[in-house]
Amino acid sequence: MRRVSLFGIFIVAIVMTGIQSCNKNETKISQANGHSHNAGRNCMGCHNSGGEGDGWFTVAGTAYNAVDSGIFSNAVVKLYTGRPGVGTPVATIYGDGSGNFYTTAAIDFSVGLTPVITGSTGTNYMHTTLTTGACNSCHGVTQTKIIAN
Repeated sequence: MRRVSLFGIFIVAIVMTGIQSCNKNETKISQANGHSHNAGRNCMGCHNSGGEGDGWFTVAGTAYNAVDSGIFSNAVVKLYTGRPGVGTPVATIYGDGSGNFYTTAAIDFSVGLTPVITGSTGTNYMHTTLTTGACNSCHGVTQTKIIAN
């Protein structure tokens, strides 16, 4: 007599019903006053093709407050093709209430982009161009945290 395990039936049911794993490229874009998780970590460590996070981010990071180094809620990040005021803006990403900003929108980094972050009282920008949007892969690790004023 042949026995069938319930686990095997469960796996067949998942395959037949089309239930998705959490590794899918759904649209994810941070919004002011929204909430996310893992502030300060490299978001793209999970949110990538093959990663555990839903959505494959093209830009992601965490903004911090200049006064006490706490998270900075609702910052605005813009990416320019050149220096701010000279280059063309190609993306605007609104940070959420957890200090994180992220998007799955297609962004072309091949020309090198200059990031600008704006808080409630001022604007900061990088003096070098980016070729990747994995902001927390450097900031908070080998570079200072991203500061919004």
